Amino acid sequence: MFLYCWLAFVAFIPATMATNPGVEVKLTEKGLEYGRQLGIAALQQKLKSIKVPDISGTESVAPIGKVQYSLSNMQIVNVGLSQSSTGLVPGTGVRLTISNAFISLHGNWRVKYLRIIKDSGSFDLNVNALTIDTSMGIKSDETGRPTVSSVNCAATVGSASIEFHGGASWLYNLFSKFIDKALRNALQKQICPLVAEAISDLNPQLKTLNVVAKVDQYAEIEYSMVASPTVSQSSIDFSLKGEFYNIGKHQEPPFSPTPFSLPPQTNNMLYIGVSEFTANSAAFVYNKAGALSLYITDDMIPKGSPFRLNTRTFGVFIPQIAKQFPGLMMKLLVKTVKDPIITFDPSNATVQATATVTAYAIQPNSTLSPLFVLNLESSVSAHLFVSSMRLAGSITLNKMNLTLGTSYVGQFQVGSLDNIFQMVLKVVVIPKLNAQLSKGYPLPTIGKMKLVSTELQVLKDYMLIGTDVQFTGSMLSQNS
Repeated sequence: MFLYCWLAFVAFIPATMATNPGVEVKLTEKGLEYGRQLGIAALQQKLKSIKVPDISGTESVAPIGKVQYSLSNMQIVNVGLSQSSTGLVPGTGVRLTISNAFISLHGNWRVKYLRIIKDSGSFDLNVNALTIDTSMGIKSDETGRPTVSSVNCAATVGSASIEFHGGASWLYNLFSKFIDKALRNALQKQICPLVAEAISDLNPQLKTLNVVAKVDQYAEIEYSMVASPTVSQSSIDFSLKGEFYNIGKHQEPPFSPTPFSLPPQTNNMLYIGVSEFTANSAAFVYNKAGALSLYITDDMIPKGSPFRLNTRTFGVFIPQIAKQFPGLMMKLLVKTVKDPIITFDPSNATVQATATVTAYAIQPNSTLSPLFVLNLESSVSAHLFVSSMRLAGSITLNKMNLTLGTSYVGQFQVGSLDNIFQMVLKVVVIPKLNAQLSKGYPLPTIGKMKLVSTELQVLKDYMLIGTDVQFTGSMLSQNS
């Protein structure tokens, strides 16, 4: 019912349906149990708000005769929901069952009998054998976010015991015959509406779901669902779009997600699978935005390096440069020429990138004179990890290959420049990329959600994040 920590991933169905998801999420029975604990605490607070109306009437009590009575100022002092369980109903949803619960209340009593005799005092009432059986329904609202409501609810109130403070013993006869039933009915009528209200109280929190999460000035990622959740006997599975877009312009890439499914898992509360499609949609977006290009100048090269970005250094390998452009500083432009390709294989994530490297001589008047253009094919390995609520990473160079594209200084042996450009990639380009990757990319989240004991493994075609979840800042207090 009250799956506070999981409704970030639950069934909202946007008008536009995609064929396959980029991100799959699995809520396990362990996660459902954590949701039950949060939900019971919230429901317990909600039931404490029961308002019991004053009860009054006239009844005949032997041997006294007619007795006018009233119970007033009744307040709930405790609610116990010690026995509860949640269950998955395959194809339907989640069911919450509470049994052997109790409600304690305190109030005042007053009686008048034999026309002139009045008596009053206080009482404590315990209502036992309380049962609640309810189910939660989930649908989407007009913004594509989830909204929840109570589908059905049944509540029964069992026996009641009362302790009067003041008054005679015959008051118990009055209670057991007449007042007991009236009190239990008054309580029973309010339980299911309060359950429905507690479920409805989730909706403001659900509106915090980052359906579209901003990444940076270039990109955002969409986490709307592409299908209804699948409820099985052991888990609830959610299919999210998981696609990067340029901010303000949602253009689909020239490729589509391929189906994948998460393996059966039970150790963690939550599993998130991020596909190659999601990663490659990010590469498409950043390349289209022109973000995968970098100007490199000499001040970006470590001071202790024997290689300097000037015509003197390059003139050692390409004499024409030293002759035609003596004593000038240089600038390099590294720019991708097509979308990088990211692949996931067991325990290995790699990125294949095709770029050009254009070398310029910087003239005294700051104009740039092109020297040559190299074609660069490179492969890097990616180490992926979860930091807070973001997926982050770092890369290391595997290999690179240079070929000559265009030369403005005559022909030369490109292989002689391998060491220079390996150094440029390792000490300038890759650290720049790692600085960006370390900032991470937002995962789907709701409210003040925190991932705990998180593990990430790279599998065939997707990466799998297994994690437990905690909420900080007490979501419960916001809904009680």
